Amino acid sequence: MTGVLVTGGTGKTGSVLAALLRGQGVPVRVAGRTPAAGDPDAIRFDWNDPRTHPAALRGMDRVFLVPPVQSVHPLPLVGPFLAEAQRLGVRRVVLLGSAIVLPNAPSALELVARVRAQPGWAVLRASGFMQNFLRPHPLGERIRRHGEIRTAAGEGRVGWIDVRDIAAAASALLTDPAVETDDRRDYLLTGPKALSYADAAATITTGTGRPVRVVHIDADEQAANYRAAGIPAEFAHALAAVEDSIRGGREDQVSTDVLGLTGRPPRTFTEFVDQHAKEWAVMP
Repeated sequence: MTGVLVTGGTGKTGSVLAALLRGQGVPVRVAGRTPAAGDPDAIRFDWNDPRTHPAALRGMDRVFLVPPVQSVHPLPLVGPFLAEAQRLGVRRVVLLGSAIVLPNAPSALELVARVRAQPGWAVLRASGFMQNFLRPHPLGERIRRHGEIRTAAGEGRVGWIDVRDIAAAASALLTDPAVETDDRRDYLLTGPKALSYADAAATITTGTGRPVRVVHIDADEQAANYRAAGIPAEFAHALAAVEDSIRGGREDQVSTDVLGLTGRPPRTFTEFVDQHAKEWAVMP
């Protein structure tokens, strides 16, 4: 049997990708810590339990790789998995990486380098997710509850991307023979336009009729907000530090790779807001 192992298969991107692959008749194995009981293709998978890795990989020749979430040190957990994938004959790994580099996280960069070094493997460097503006992400929760965005990013801009476009790009890399034979190993995935948080707030306000304001704070206060939302301290500080790089303009980038891989342009933030307007309704 051959097919695609989708790690993080119940997450934002993985669940969309699994549905796309199934729609094309591609055998899929959906890996997650709490697999759906009614899904015959679901399998238990835990980065912290290497005993779950061989069974997830066995029989699969392609992998969509979502590293451990909220971690600045993914390589110690993912490295042995990649070695097992090679041993079992996996011919293609597509890593969901990030266009936004976490500070003081060399392990994440080493993981990217390891994937790029293998023939047939590729890295998706995805920009910030539009879905972060929805619950249960802390950003989306605050908009929903308080009608505000608190940020240390100032007027810095990000090429926000819809996870559905990330999944479509991953699907192309995992299923299209023409793409598979391409020597390219790195793809920058963004939306069609870079936006500041003020731009995003204005778009949500226009699309929903609910005023959303932006409150500018410093990185220390933002880190505290992330910790209060339940994010581990080390990762919370890394996320807050990322906003410094956004403020400095280092994440203001837009690419055409979604169009190149899928044949259609990525969704705009306005389209995203129109499709999710009810999610920001005033709480009763």
